[in-house]
Amino acid sequence: MAVPQVMGILNVTPDSFSDGGQFEHVDAAIARGIELRNQGADVVDVGGESTRPGAERVSAAAEQQRVIPVIKALTAEGVTVSVDTMNAETALAAAEAGASIINDVSGGLADPDMYRTVAETDLLYIAMHWRGHSTTMGQLAHYDDVVADVRRELKARLAEMMVWGVKPTRVVLDPGLGFAKDARHNWALLARIDEIASLGHPVLIGASRKRFLAKMLPTDAPPADRDLATAVISNVSAEAGMWAVRVHDVPSTQVALSVYRAMQKGKKR
Repeated sequence: MAVPQVMGILNVTPDSFSDGGQFEHVDAAIARGIELRNQGADVVDVGGESTRPGAERVSAAAEQQRVIPVIKALTAEGVTVSVDTMNAETALAAAEAGASIINDVSGGLADPDMYRTVAETDLLYIAMHWRGHSTTMGQLAHYDDVVADVRRELKARLAEMMVWGVKPTRVVLDPGLGFAKDARHNWALLARIDEIASLGHPVLIGASRKRFLAKMLPTDAPPADRDLATAVISNVSAEAGMWAVRVHDVPSTQVALSVYRAMQKGKKR
């Protein structure tokens, strides 16, 4: 079984929940992107708008001012880049700047022009399960069966994409851990991720440093202390055949995936 790709998170924002402000300036962001690549990230995911709970929206112009110079510089250095955006205008600008992937946490629901842009650029498109923006998503975490409901809602998104001409082979799905979901929803999705994969598309897992992992740590532990739990989920994701894991700390996930590779090698006779 193939090992998941590692997507390194690069937040070019002042307010992301874990590392907001650390890489807000262009030079620092570029250096961090190169560092992530050198640490073993297959893709660097550049985002200019925080989607932490309660985060306010930023304009597409402000978002592009943050991310486009970084994307241009990283792709010039040979880094494979994805753009983390809900805005079709930003997605198009990022494609023109050299991005290879559009990572849309809204799955196309935040911008009616997104599917048209995806079809026009023919970039790989990551569609996450989403029910509403950060300011309201906490009120939307109600499910009869979270896995069945997420699967059904992603299936509806897939049908809409095809209407707009998005190629099925260019779509990756993300169950949206932490987005309109509480801890029990997240664990259920991870435990039954094969039901999401049964839709026939590669799957991305984005659990890194999220709040539901904090319950395993002391109450005053900083988000970075969740990297060990994140790495364990990266290993579990490998076992489940996931396409990629999206993480803040690449080295710990690389160790986890090395353990997985060694175990797989040990099975061979």
